[in-house]
Amino acid sequence: MSGARVGVVTFPGTLDDQDAARAVRFAGGEAVPLWHADHDLKGVDAVFLPGGFSYGDYLRCGAISRFAPLMDELIPAARAGLPVLGTCNGFQILCEAHLLPGALTRNASLHYVCRDQRLRIENTTTPWTSDYSVGQEVVIPVKHGEGRYVADEATIAELEANDQVVIRYLGNPNGSINDIAGIRNREGNIVGLMPHPEHAVEELTGAPSTDGLGFFTSILKALVNA
Repeated sequence: MSGARVGVVTFPGTLDDQDAARAVRFAGGEAVPLWHADHDLKGVDAVFLPGGFSYGDYLRCGAISRFAPLMDELIPAARAGLPVLGTCNGFQILCEAHLLPGALTRNASLHYVCRDQRLRIENTTTPWTSDYSVGQEVVIPVKHGEGRYVADEATIAELEANDQVVIRYLGNPNGSINDIAGIRNREGNIVGLMPHPEHAVEELTGAPSTDGLGFFTSILKALVNA
């Protein structure tokens, strides 16, 4: 799997890019740094949009990042089938870019949440989740103030009908509709989730589990078998 190249995007204010790059390498892939001002995806096989506070979360979380020069390359590539994963702020950016439906708003409690979170895997047909089992329960950290997933009734109904909910909260930390923690696009190549799998890949870090590693082993296997 060492030949698989996963681009990790850094925006001003991104915090988790190094963690994401380490997770890619830990799973056996090559992490390729991508800068927000780049106009080139460097021929990567997949892209990871990590968490943080890109552009200081001004206007709305991810609202400015959506217009970064690199997004001019990423958006059409994603629509053409490039596998993309966005976690936390990355999920917010994907929604702002209309690569995924809905939006992430203030937590219902109006408090920042940072904890190890129980979750249930709902969909394993994406290139990012194939190493899991449907119904599998995992523990992956969350840390966000604007993680409440919302969408209109028609969009929620469509997500549920098309099996686009990828992962749900068990014990909802933010008030997300239908306990939604992550979704995919209809084609399945784009996935966004609020939890941070890159922070649960190896026991050395003191994480409560290595349950996040499956997102990275899944994509590397998908790329090798493509």
